[in-house]
Amino acid sequence: MERIEDLQCRGLKIIQDDELYTFTSDSVVLANFIKIKKGEIATEIGAGSGVISILLSAKMPVEKIYAFELQTEMATLAIKNVNLNSLQNKIEVINDDISNYKKYIERGKCSVVFSNPPYMNSSNENGNIVKAIARHDKFLSCEKLCQTASEILKEKGRFYLCYPPERLCELFCQMTRFNIEPKKMFLSENNKRQIKLCFIEGVKGGAHGLKILPNLVVNEKDGSYLKALHTKYF
Repeated sequence: MERIEDLQCRGLKIIQDDELYTFTSDSVVLANFIKIKKGEIATEIGAGSGVISILLSAKMPVEKIYAFELQTEMATLAIKNVNLNSLQNKIEVINDDISNYKKYIERGKCSVVFSNPPYMNSSNENGNIVKAIARHDKFLSCEKLCQTASEILKEKGRFYLCYPPERLCELFCQMTRFNIEPKKMFLSENNKRQIKLCFIEGVKGGAHGLKILPNLVVNEKDGSYLKALHTKYF
């Protein structure tokens, strides 16, 4: 069943559908970590409901975002959300596999690529096929994600994503394999001090050197963790 929620940011709203994949605080944290400069073009890999692109389009001076979403059901929902917030001039939702990006954008066109990708092992299954594809990496492996991001990015372009800590070595290997140097990282944790996710910024062709930022506790229901993110990191 569809419902409309307030994103609590500049009057933005989002349609969620419990029968599909619904976003979590991870997407909001990632959207607050990503930085896009005036006039830059960006690509999102795996847009889901479109929440990250929508938040960035309202908060950042981005020229355009190409939001790729493999699943038709989710792409349709993302288009509805873009229209709901009157962001058609900034966000183009593309219902296609990111491997086919050359049909829509030139190689090396974008200054920023970002993704909240599926990262569960593809051997795990879920009865809901839409949720299974959104959560499991069968159609978007770590290798494919990093290779495609590198191809889309300009030299010195920035790659933002979140990934589970247990797969961080694999991620860094694939990033450096495709000439994306990890530059900034922080870990999110719950109020039990359990590490949940890693948030990473990489630079294509960047110099060696990784800055580890303070951990972020994301369980505060009043949203104060977002204020902490900006206070600690920027």
